[in-house]
Amino acid sequence: MIFHIPADTQISLELIEKYINKHREHNKEAVKMHDAYENDYEIYHLPDKDDGKPDNRVSVNYIKYIIDTFGGFFCGVPIKVSADDEKVGEYVEFLDSYNDQDDNNSELAKQMDIDGDAFEMYYADENGEIGITYLSSLEAFMLCDESILERPMYFVRWYKSDIDDEGNVIHGSWSDGTYVQHFSNRSGFWRWEDEPTPHGFAYLPAVRFLENAEGLGLCHSILPINDAYNKALSEKANDVDYFADAYLKILGAVVNEGDLPHIKRDRILNFDGDGEKNPEVDFLAKPQADETQENLLNRLETAMFVTSMVANISDEEFGNSSGVALKYKLQAMSNLAKTKERKFTSGMNQRYKIIFSHPLAQIHGVSADSWIGLKYQFTQNYPANVADEIENARNAEGILSHRTQLEMISTVESVDDELERIKEERKEAQTTDKSAIDDAFDDGDVNGKSS
Repeated sequence: MIFHIPADTQISLELIEKYINKHREHNKEAVKMHDAYENDYEIYHLPDKDDGKPDNRVSVNYIKYIIDTFGGFFCGVPIKVSADDEKVGEYVEFLDSYNDQDDNNSELAKQMDIDGDAFEMYYADENGEIGITYLSSLEAFMLCDESILERPMYFVRWYKSDIDDEGNVIHGSWSDGTYVQHFSNRSGFWRWEDEPTPHGFAYLPAVRFLENAEGLGLCHSILPINDAYNKALSEKANDVDYFADAYLKILGAVVNEGDLPHIKRDRILNFDGDGEKNPEVDFLAKPQADETQENLLNRLETAMFVTSMVANISDEEFGNSSGVALKYKLQAMSNLAKTKERKFTSGMNQRYKIIFSHPLAQIHGVSADSWIGLKYQFTQNYPANVADEIENARNAEGILSHRTQLEMISTVESVDDELERIKEERKEAQTTDKSAIDDAFDDGDVNGKSS
């Protein structure tokens, strides 16, 4: 979430309070999507039905299924970062390993799918290394200038304490391109917790990652459909209960109160007829709408996957596809992932631009502008046939570089490491061959000739 302020606005406690209140108001809608992801749907908050009526509350969490499915497709295979400069590549590998960045990227991508955007924050930790953490847009926002470029001026992170005053104390921090400072709000009184401290980065130490240009979450438009599905399914469950507890109707015969336990226990009805008109016994039943309900549920389910552009990989027919047919079924999801890939790449460029500007990065021999040479490889997580991938890579020999050939194989986690291993193996092979030749000369047995 971003807000716009005049470019000459100075930070203050009053400004922070104003925009935290605005952020909280905006979050009321965003919280609904988070609740849905955690299976807390509208169906659980509807008024209770009248006494005696079945009141089932059933939800199917398609929101979570769709987000997790797309997340696995987008970055289930970890994003690979490589650099032509060896020192830069080694530092990026260390940085990503130190911060468990594969997991961070996955969680960051998930928050983007839920909210439409998410934040990543950078800091120097107690070990003298650069730390990276992701933040939901529910707990952070940016204040940008009013220009068309929306230049970030301040980054604010805030949260409610879980231990102070029963969670009513707000803590947080703000930062700009130079300083970071902490604040709190206890009993309605806002105060600074410390003095502004230089953070060491040349830029504001946070990046906003966007799902798309509009900042819309993956399931933003299908939440009402999922609510309708849950309501229809709950009513169907109510109908099942209704028929299970239907009233027994007996016409033309009198049932004594003492006979009722016998009828319930033995499940036997025995009435005398008058020869002309026999007693009528059956259950009261309301009109059935089973076919209508099933059609509605099927249509709502289809609408959710079509609207979200994510494939229903649990569908029985989906598993029967392979090759080109499978890719056609995943085409819409692939297009969606490509759009997100471009946004994610932009965010990663900003990530390493900020990190490389810190003196701690330059101690590792990485210059501030080294981020320009970084390359990112996103691998959409199609069902992989590794044998086919290796065969295709082998067929590309002499046409593509060895690096590109290795990038074609999904099981290769680090192309740089693999190239280095290949180089070492070739050196070992050359050393072994040379030793064999030297031994042959020493034995006087070269080309089958004896000395």
